[in-house]
Amino acid sequence: MSRTGPRLNVERRQALKLLANSRSGVKEELLVVGHHCSRRMLAGLVSTGLATAERESMKAGDKKIDIVRFKITRAGARAIEGR
Repeated sequence: MSRTGPRLNVERRQALKLLANSRSGVKEELLVVGHHCSRRMLAGLVSTGLATAERESMKAGDKKIDIVRFKITRAGARAIEGR
């Protein structure tokens, strides 16, 4: 049986599972600080089509802050299912 698609190491698989469990996506800082995901690995998920990254602006008091929210793609979901 041949396997197609990118190989997933433990870190990539765990990150994709976190994304799969969130319909609205996961903020970058939560992934980096709270779950110890590297920014480089997250960028790799996006560049291989397993996740998307969307920049959002939010207001915190009088300040506008930019955040990045990661979401899993269909290809990412298939990758963690082993398809």
